[in-house]
Amino acid sequence: MIIRNIDDHPGQPVDMEGVSGVRMSVMVGRDDGAPNFALRHFTVEPGGHSPQHSHDFEHEVFVVGGNGTLYFEGDEHPLRAGDVVYVPSEHEHQFRAGPEGLRFLCLVPMSRSCGEPTPGS
Repeated sequence: MIIRNIDDHPGQPVDMEGVSGVRMSVMVGRDDGAPNFALRHFTVEPGGHSPQHSHDFEHEVFVVGGNGTLYFEGDEHPLRAGDVVYVPSEHEHQFRAGPEGLRFLCLVPMSRSCGEPTPGS
C-alpha cells in the first residue's frame, strides 16, 4: 500500500519540444510495483501547456485545481477543478493552463508511462 499527497511531490520540469511551464511527478508507477497503470501529477504554470499531440493509448484525467482549456481535435473545451476528462487514443489534444495555472492527475497504461515523456498525455 502507498499513500502520497500531491502537494508533497512538486515534480520535475518536463523538457521536450512543444512544452512550456510543465512539471510532472509519478505518484504511483512502476517503481512502486504497480503492474497496470501509472498515476501522474502535472502542474502547468499560468499560460503554460503540454505539447499538441496524439498517441496510441487512452488516458483519464482529473483536474485537481486551477483552470485552463483542453484542445481536442481542433476545438477548445474549458477546464476547471473537479472536471474529469477521457481522452481516447489517436486523438490530437493539448492541455493549456489559464491565469490560475492548472493541476491535474493523469492515469495511463504502465506500458506508456514512466520513462516516456508524455506530458499532459
